[in-house]
Parts: sequence; structure tokens; C-alpha cells
Amino acid sequence: MAGGQSFAPVQLAQLSIRERVVVRVRRIPATPPSLPAPAAVRWKEKGGPRCVAVADLAGALVTQPDAVDLVMAGGQRLRAKLDGECRPLDFYSGFYLKQASDGMVCSDRDTIRARSGATCPIKRFRKLVPDKPRH
Repeated sequence: MAGGQSFAPVQLAQLSIRERVVVRVRRIPATPPSLPAPAAVRWKEKGGPRCVAVADLAGALVTQPDAVDLVMAGGQRLRAKLDGECRPLDFYSGFYLKQASDGMVCSDRDTIRARSGATCPIKRFRKLVPDKPRH
């Protein structure tokens, strides 16, 4: 080594960071306890998106034996149709979503997890719009 300088040995290290984000979606009551029950709204299913941004989820309602209705931050409603043997009654106290790295929850990819530990694949999303009353 020129000039009598010595160098410290080089140490190499590897660091892996794995992130796991689980989002709890709370169940919202159909009618807040302090308000009188409004006239029942009938919902009609339309085509829905394949994926939904987890950040846009505001809450959930259990309204059908094979689905969980998601209330989005802007007031829009989506129905998550569940696959197979799932029982939405397990989701009355809320449920968990494991957030993917893209920040989305997608049908045919993601599952919802009941607080009891049961998991249900999401088969598809359907957009809900108020059905026009028939006279």
C-alpha cells in the first residue's frame, strides 16, 4: 500500500424488509341507533370493478347469504360476492383484508378473513345502485 495507509476490511450485509399490512374493515349498522329507520332501499347489481383501492373502504354491511356489501368513502356501494362455503354471518363484527403491495383488493386474487380466522375468497365485485321503485 502506498504511503503506509491501511484500509479496514469491507463488510457486506444483506437486509430484507418484508411488510405485511392488514386492514380491519368495520361493520356499520344498517341504521344508526339514534335515527329512525329509513324506507328500505332495494339495490340492483351492475357490473363491477375487478379491484378496489383498500384506502377507499369505509365500512361493510352483511345483507345477503353469499356476499358482503362494501361502503366506499364517497358513498358508493359494492357487493363482494364470496366464493364457495363462506358464511357472511361470520363477518358481522367486521373482517380483515391483507393488503397487497399494490394497495388494492381484487376478485379472484384476495380473500377476506373473519375475526374468527375463517377466510373466504372474493369471487367478484358488483356495483350497487338504488333500484327504481315500480308503480
